[in-house]
Amino acid sequence: MHFTPDLPVIDDLHSVFSQDTPLLDVRAPIEYQAGAVPAAHNYPLLNDDQRHEIGLLYKQQGQQAAINRGLSLFDAEQKQQRILAWQQYAEQHPTGALFCFRGGLRSKISQQWLYDATGIRYPRIQGGFKAIRRYLLEQLEINAQQMRPVIIAGRTGVGKTLFIQRLKPHLDLEQLAYHRGSAFGQHATPQPSQIHFENAVSISLLKLTQPEQPYFVSEDESRNIGSRHIPTTFYTAYSQAPLIELQATIEQRIAITLQTYVQDTLAEYEHLLGQSVGFEAWARALNNSLARLQRRLGGVNYKKIHQALAYATDQHHKDISCHRYWIKPLLLDYYDKMYQYQLDQKQQRIVFRGDQDAVYDYLHQHYAINTTELKP
Repeated sequence: MHFTPDLPVIDDLHSVFSQDTPLLDVRAPIEYQAGAVPAAHNYPLLNDDQRHEIGLLYKQQGQQAAINRGLSLFDAEQKQQRILAWQQYAEQHPTGALFCFRGGLRSKISQQWLYDATGIRYPRIQGGFKAIRRYLLEQLEINAQQMRPVIIAGRTGVGKTLFIQRLKPHLDLEQLAYHRGSAFGQHATPQPSQIHFENAVSISLLKLTQPEQPYFVSEDESRNIGSRHIPTTFYTAYSQAPLIELQATIEQRIAITLQTYVQDTLAEYEHLLGQSVGFEAWARALNNSLARLQRRLGGVNYKKIHQALAYATDQHHKDISCHRYWIKPLLLDYYDKMYQYQLDQKQQRIVFRGDQDAVYDYLHQHYAINTTELKP
């Protein structure tokens, strides 16, 4: 196969990620699922079985044999289908670039086919995903040492996530991990892979670490968000940052918890699965989450909250406020006790306490944090 020698190549990865360059990932689906980058969309050259076959052939007989076999896998229609998918992506994202795993044959072939069929000179990333991954891990190490986060802590239900989302600049780790960070924090669809999460943290931090605005806000998190682990190099510095405690009344906390874990999460399940099946899946997820706390709650508390949850889900369509009967004791008898223990370990880091207005004023005055609204 002839490769046009002057098709564009990108090796400035800082610009790629600081400018949110759209990325066309031509790796096989199994590679994409194992680890990707947030801006990438997967339109593979080879499917999983083809990749496996050609990989073995490459090891046994060399590059040319692998190329010949790879090209023989596609009839004219299959080749055209792939080119059409890439063309549509390139036309929708004209400032983007494509990549494979090492920036080698698959990306070169994809780039060449696209050029030959359409004349589009779509850049490819030098070194592919392997170079991207190495770069993002290096940047995470560097930026974790330079970053200056201000951490928002607070009891469950005070609205920490909603609060930081209205501030700028901010880093929402729960959004990147696609999990709300508690036993009830799962969404209707799975979390991204660990590699994807780490890449997302690195890219976000790369954008946030700016000399003109050294501070950003983030939410207080444990080392794990759902089943995703916060990178150690980041967490070490993050866990030493100044802490601000956001406060709210128990009634406000119940209302926020009901909105987040009942109404918002149920809407996700119903959107994904339909109203009836979605409701059952959501109710099952709530019960499973509560069951994971059984040992820590103790038999009496667990039984009381479990009965209240069963009643609330049964009465949900008649009176959604019934969920207050399990939310309130869960907050007071479990989360508050756990939070107080954790906060006691961090007392020396606390620099301020207050409600949303007071915390915002403090952030704005001491750290030049702004809001996306007139007032949070």
